[in-house]
Amino acid sequence: MWDDAPYPVVVLDMNGRAVHRNGAARLLLPGPSDGRPGPDALPSWLSEAHRDHVHGTRDGSTVPPAGKIGDRFYQARPTPAGGGVAWWLVDDPRRDLAEATLRTARDRADILTVLFSTLLSSLNVPRCAEVAARMAAEHLADAAVLITPPVGHRYAVTHARRGGPAVQEIRRIDPHGVPGLDEALRGFPPVPARRIDPGGIPGWAIPAGFAGPVGSVLVAPLAGHGSPAGALILLRSGTERAFTPDEEAFARLFAARAGTALSAARLYSEQTAITTTLMRELLPPTLTGVHGVEYAGRYRTAMDHERVGGDFYDVHPGADASQETFVVLGDVAGKGLDAAVLTGKIRNTLHALLPLASDHQRVLSLLNGALLTSHHTRFATLVLASVKRHGSGVRLRLTSAGHLPPLVVRTDGRVEEVDTHGTLVGALPAVTVRTAETVLAPGETCLLYTDGITEARGGPLGDEFFGEHRLRRALVECAGMPGEAIVERVQMLAAQWLGSGDHDDMAAVAVSAPRTGPSAGGDGHAGDGAPAGRNG
Repeated sequence: MWDDAPYPVVVLDMNGRAVHRNGAARLLLPGPSDGRPGPDALPSWLSEAHRDHVHGTRDGSTVPPAGKIGDRFYQARPTPAGGGVAWWLVDDPRRDLAEATLRTARDRADILTVLFSTLLSSLNVPRCAEVAARMAAEHLADAAVLITPPVGHRYAVTHARRGGPAVQEIRRIDPHGVPGLDEALRGFPPVPARRIDPGGIPGWAIPAGFAGPVGSVLVAPLAGHGSPAGALILLRSGTERAFTPDEEAFARLFAARAGTALSAARLYSEQTAITTTLMRELLPPTLTGVHGVEYAGRYRTAMDHERVGGDFYDVHPGADASQETFVVLGDVAGKGLDAAVLTGKIRNTLHALLPLASDHQRVLSLLNGALLTSHHTRFATLVLASVKRHGSGVRLRLTSAGHLPPLVVRTDGRVEEVDTHGTLVGALPAVTVRTAETVLAPGETCLLYTDGITEARGGPLGDEFFGEHRLRRALVECAGMPGEAIVERVQMLAAQWLGSGDHDDMAAVAVSAPRTGPSAGGDGHAGDGAPAGRNG
C-alpha cells in the first residue's frame, strides 16, 4: 500500500528490524542483495526513535524525530502497520535551508577573519589594497577593482580577477564614469547594484583577461577612520548571476573591514613619514673630513631599540679653510625620546648661534638662558671646539661646560687631558667656563666623549665602572691610529665591558690631524667635503 507513496516509507517490526520499504526508501536506504534492508542500513537516530516509540519512552514532545540521511535532513512520522510501525521519511526543507544559511554565515565569517588578519599583518597601503582586491575577486565576484583616494588628480587603482594576480597602477580616471563610484569615494551610501548599467562600465574598470561581458556591478565604499579609504567595484560576468540583497550586504561588510585596515595602514604610513622626518633631524650626522681636518663619530643609545637619546654631536664647517669649524658634543640629563627632544632644541639653538661660534662663553651663556626660560627641567653638559688647520697640524680651542675634559692622543702614546672646565648649562643663572687651546701634530687625535663610556657598568662582577683609567689605557694603544678606528675601538671596549647590562647613551667624536696633507694656506679643498649632517 506504500509502494507508490512519494515519500520513503520503512516498516519496522517490534524488534526494530526493517520488514518492508517502498521504492523511494530503497533508493534512499540501500539494503542487502535480497532487497530487504537490514538493521545496519537504518540511521541510528531512526532506530533510536523506533525503540522509544515501541517502548513508550518518548518524552511526549510534539516535534517528530529528525536526522540526517546522506546530506539531507528528514523528519520521521510513525503510523501503525500490522504488528509493526511504518515510518514516513519527510524532507525537512526548513532545516536544510537553516543549515545552508548557517554554512554561508560561517564561510563569510571565516572570509572576514582571514581578510582582517591578513590585512592587519601588513601596514603597507599598496599591499593592503592588493590583498583586499584579490580576496574580493576570489570570494565575492569574478573580478574586483579597488580605488584609493586621489593624490592630486591621480588615483591608485588595483585590479584583480579570480585566479589571477592583483595589478596596481597609478592613473587618471573619471570617477563619474562608474555610477556610484564618486559617491563611494566621498563616503556616501552605496547605490544598489540593480541601478548600475553593466554596459556603461568604462574600460579602465575592467581587469585585463576578464571573461565575457560584464553582467552585474556592485560599488561599495571603503569606510575609514574619519575619512573615506576608497571604493571597491565588484564585477560578475553573465546576466544570470546578479548580486542578491544578501550578497550586497555582505560585500558592504567586507568593504567596511577592508576600509578599516586600509585607513590604519595609511595612518601608520603618515606617522612613519613624520617620525622619519623628525628623526632625521635628531640623529647625529655622519662625519668625514673638513678643510684638511679629519672627523669621526660614533653613537649608541641607552636602549638598543631606540635610535635617539640624550647624547649628541654636530660639526659645523667654516665657510672656507681660513674659518674655524665649530664642533659640539653634549649630554642631556636622562635618556630616550624625552631627552632627545631637548637635544634637538639645543642643536637648533646652537645652529642659530653659529655667527657667534668663535666666542664660546657667549654661546654657552645664550644657550643657558634659552634653556632656563623653556618648560624643560633638564640640564646638559657640553664641550665646544673651534678647529682650524694650522700648517701641517691642527689648532683647537676647547671649552667644557660641566663635561668630561677632552683627551689628546699623541703619536708617542701619551694621553693628555685638556685643561678646560665649567658649569652645567640650563641649571644655574650663569655659566662659568675656562677655555683651553691645544695643537695636534700630524697623526694625533683629540677625543670628545660622554660619560656613558666611562660610566659603563660591567666587568667580571657586573658592577664596576669602565672608568677613565681604562679609557686612557685603551687610548695609549690607539696612538697613531685614524680617528675612525679610535672611536670604534673605544665603543667596542665599552660594549664588551658592559656585556648585556644596562647602560647610558654613549657618544664619541675624534678630531684628528692627518699624517699628510696640504697646509692651511692651501685652496680650502684639503678635506673630503662637509660632513653629511645639519650643515652638510
